[in-house]
Amino acid sequence: MDTEFKYQRKELELKALLEITQAINENQSEVVLANIFKFTCLVHLNIKSMVLYVAKEGAFEKMISHGVKSEVPFLIPAKDINDEKSSGQLRIELPDGYSFQELETYLPVYHKDKMLAILFLRRKEPNQELDLDFTQALTNILVVALENKRFARKQLQQEILNREIAIASQVQQMLFPAELPDTKKLKAKVTYFPHSMVGGDYYDLIQRSKDEVFFCIADVSGKGFAAALLMSNFQATLRTLLRSDADLKMIVNQLNFTLYENTKGERFITFFLGYYNYKTKKLQYVNAGHNAPILCWENQNRQELLQAGTTILGAFDELPFLEIGERKNLESFTIHLYTDGLTEAINKEEEEYGESRLEDFVKNHLCMDPEDFHREFFKEMRAFSDEVPLRDDLTLLSLRFR
Repeated sequence: MDTEFKYQRKELELKALLEITQAINENQSEVVLANIFKFTCLVHLNIKSMVLYVAKEGAFEKMISHGVKSEVPFLIPAKDINDEKSSGQLRIELPDGYSFQELETYLPVYHKDKMLAILFLRRKEPNQELDLDFTQALTNILVVALENKRFARKQLQQEILNREIAIASQVQQMLFPAELPDTKKLKAKVTYFPHSMVGGDYYDLIQRSKDEVFFCIADVSGKGFAAALLMSNFQATLRTLLRSDADLKMIVNQLNFTLYENTKGERFITFFLGYYNYKTKKLQYVNAGHNAPILCWENQNRQELLQAGTTILGAFDELPFLEIGERKNLESFTIHLYTDGLTEAINKEEEEYGESRLEDFVKNHLCMDPEDFHREFFKEMRAFSDEVPLRDDLTLLSLRFR
């Protein structure tokens, strides 16, 4: 009789093993695998009630619960579990009102020294023994399959993210001018250090005619694929408006409207747009919440900040105020445009480079060739930061009109 019982039990165990491995081979979902495991244990093994916890991000999460009347927690922090292997006891700190007392035993599942799961259970027939080794092995098979699925899913998500980053990086590179002018009338130099593969900075220079030049710099909130697409749409709108006869006021209002319509106020862009006409010798500009560019009057040997404009773009459906800045009788001058990654660069004492240091450097290097200016400036920046990594994208665009 005892031999017959053992034979029947082995047969049921084999059925249980076959069903769970078949489900794994069929690549069933985690929920389906958990349900098959549960019903396999209840039908083929001497198990009446069970609770299975699976490790997940510093805690153990309840995945299966059946036949338990008392309250058991959904999550148990890993720090509250201590498996005393020497005494064979599992000590768990539970909040008031929770208990595992009606479950007679537990089976831990380990991979090397890491606990992956805990199965609490109670037998149907107290006088019939339960093959704990087999039950533990079956649980191990399930948990490993679940771990593999999670790993594969994370790997797939990482691959998708990497593809998105690569596409976003390509999109962003397409936004920047392929080359900047280097002539007697206008010489431009840009230095751009993205914080990651895809930054949120944008700069542009558009020669509408031989006498008209538009130039801009911008910083979009956020990073990654979404930020790159938003900036791409922003650039397309800007370039369309610059091909029309729209003035600066109309351009900025339309940019703000389009941005707000696309993002419903959830994303914003700081933006500076300048327009210079060689014939009239007039500079017009709008500063939309951006770091104020520094204008250097070469003939007068002085500098000033270009602050007139409005608030950030995309925060309001209509801009609350808008002032067009204007400077006349400009012949030989330089403008330095930059993003906040420059002034927010820090040193080892976590001291920011700051606007005052930048203004002092410009004051001591007026009327300088942009190429030379950038070389000298970033020599100072490197000495200041002493190899402390940037916290944000850094862009410096210098334009010398003569």
